[in-house]
Amino acid sequence: MADAEATVRDLLNRDRDCTESALRQIGLRAEMTRLIGEWRAAGGGDLLPAAREQVGLRLAKRDGKLVRAASHR
Repeated sequence: MADAEATVRDLLNRDRDCTESALRQIGLRAEMTRLIGEWRAAGGGDLLPAAREQVGLRLAKRDGKLVRAASHR
C-alpha cells in the first residue's frame, strides 16, 4: 500500500492524472478493511498498530529507489 501511496503522491506532485493509482489505493484499503474484519470475526482481538505509529515507517519511491517517506503531520 505504501507503494500505491507513493505513486499517487508522485503523480500529484507532477500535476498528472492519478485516477488509476488512486482507485488502486482505495481498493487496497478496502481489501485491508475486509481482511481485518475477517480476522476479528475469527477471534482476533490483539490491538493493531495505529496509523500514526506507522507514519515514520512508510516508504516512498524516489528516482526508482525506496526511501523513508517524510511525515507532513
